[in-house]
Amino acid sequence: MSATPVIAQKGPFQVTVEAGKSYWWCACGRSASQPFCDGSHKGTGLAPVEYKPAESGDAWLCGCKQTATRPLCDGTHARL
Repeated sequence: MSATPVIAQKGPFQVTVEAGKSYWWCACGRSASQPFCDGSHKGTGLAPVEYKPAESGDAWLCGCKQTATRPLCDGTHARL
């Protein structure tokens, strides 16, 4: 497998998060439990990214895996 992420979806995932809790964002795009890691990255050269929000509420996590503000969506999917 290569270190190129797979586009899980061309848009962000809206998730409800709790302040201070650790979430592991899937960076490879292969996880069956998007946008979170399920270990599918093994052997790809990619690794999940820890996200620990400062505030509880909704977050928009990148679905295209191309964001510059990992794991948060930065709108890159609009250019794919």
